[in-house]
Amino acid sequence: MGTLSYTVTMSLDGYAADADGDFQWSAPGDEVFALHVQRLSEVTTEVLGRRTFALMEYWRSEPEGESWSDAEREFARRWQGLDHYVASATLTADDVDPGRACLVSDLTLEELDDIVEAAAGEVEIFGPTTAAEAVGSGRVRDFRFFIVPKVVGGGLRALPEGVALDLRPVEHRVFDDGTSFLHLRAR
Repeated sequence: MGTLSYTVTMSLDGYAADADGDFQWSAPGDEVFALHVQRLSEVTTEVLGRRTFALMEYWRSEPEGESWSDAEREFARRWQGLDHYVASATLTADDVDPGRACLVSDLTLEELDDIVEAAAGEVEIFGPTTAAEAVGSGRVRDFRFFIVPKVVGGGLRALPEGVALDLRPVEHRVFDDGTSFLHLRAR
């Protein structure tokens, strides 16, 4: 049986994307990216929304004319080795190659419980919209927040409105670029 985690990069005021939907301000530097590569060694399964799935398709193969760093190649290798579930009511089976991901048209909490139960390790739910119900229900055990020292003033909240959580610190780091990493666990 696996455990459920939620990892998000957010602004100091708690947004994963600004009011225009932009999140480029949160792109990780080398030091932060190295931690993302490292943390994937614990993850066996990813649950993603439609937009996050499309964004992460970048890691399927090295782009023509570009050269990935060793860290990027390792991230891609680890990413490709995970089980992927795509939660989307708008995608169809034709949109998702079954060799790359399993499409879940309606991700209920019971369906998520089944995914976690079947997993050999950590299941990471990726994306604030996809994670909202799981976070609100108390199913998430581990929270990993990458907090960028930027205030964006509004947008897509990293945590759902009105959720109260009692968390204890597991790890805390501050990187040279000012990004803070908090690993917290539900009590």
